Amino acid sequence: MAISRSQLVKELEPGLNALFGLEYNRYDNEDAEIFVTETSDRAFEEEVMLSGFASAEVKQEGAPVVFDNATEAYTSRYTHNTIALAFAITEEAIEDNLYDRLAARYTRALARSMSQTKQTIAANILNNGFSSSYTGGDGKALLANDHPLANGGTFRNILSTAADLSETSLEQSLIDIAAFVDERGLKVALQGRKLIIPKELQFTAERILRTPLSTTPGGSNAFAKNDINAMLNMGMIPEGYRVNHFLTDTDAFFIMTDAPNGLKHFVRSPIKTAIEGDFDTGNVRFKARERYSYGWSDPRGIFGSAGA
Repeated sequence: MAISRSQLVKELEPGLNALFGLEYNRYDNEDAEIFVTETSDRAFEEEVMLSGFASAEVKQEGAPVVFDNATEAYTSRYTHNTIALAFAITEEAIEDNLYDRLAARYTRALARSMSQTKQTIAANILNNGFSSSYTGGDGKALLANDHPLANGGTFRNILSTAADLSETSLEQSLIDIAAFVDERGLKVALQGRKLIIPKELQFTAERILRTPLSTTPGGSNAFAKNDINAMLNMGMIPEGYRVNHFLTDTDAFFIMTDAPNGLKHFVRSPIKTAIEGDFDTGNVRFKARERYSYGWSDPRGIFGSAGA
């Protein structure tokens, strides 16, 4: 169905002072704060988690050395979706417009729609991150307390007791990240690098991460009011916080870690636009299309809390 003159009545009248509604700024590329982008040349991508070796054992004199096996733990698959949107304008509407080029104005609106969809799809990885209905390669939600390990154990990338964002909960999250282990239970040196929050927590995050003094000074200590902000003083969470305007849970927070191969965004086909005219009707059609996928390989790439 094409946009016709009947839908653009005011634009065809002389004396119109302004057209508005399509000029708003937009929240672009907030996904880049969460996902590492890679390119793809196939219908889907798979990434395999490898299990290394267990801790070495003491070898007794004259005894044989112990052999261990390395295996594949699980496979994460990224299946690319095609995202597209189009519109058409009648030949007469283009001819009779008195004020500006309709195509250029509505092409900007098309770009905004494509961007909004992309940011929403990306944020939904976190929005659904605590739900067992959305699982990764290990069969668990992105954020869970029982991610299985190849050695038969588990690890968690959520707080043992869900809590709202505070100095205390953030410190405990960083302690828990430092306790991460690999598939065979060996300790891995990971740390939090960036806090991702919804817009409702930006003022709380500013106070927690930027205030020189502690926001939760201790008890009856006479010097409690001068307690330092340990996270700021120690340079923890070095990249600070970022607001994602597409997060839907107002009290959930997430910490991106420096684990390699964590959350990823694969680009199968970057956004392309096409314009063509229809010979029979004279309508001009405009289309935008791209293919991509969002997901995660290693859940150690993130730590989170759903809030109290």
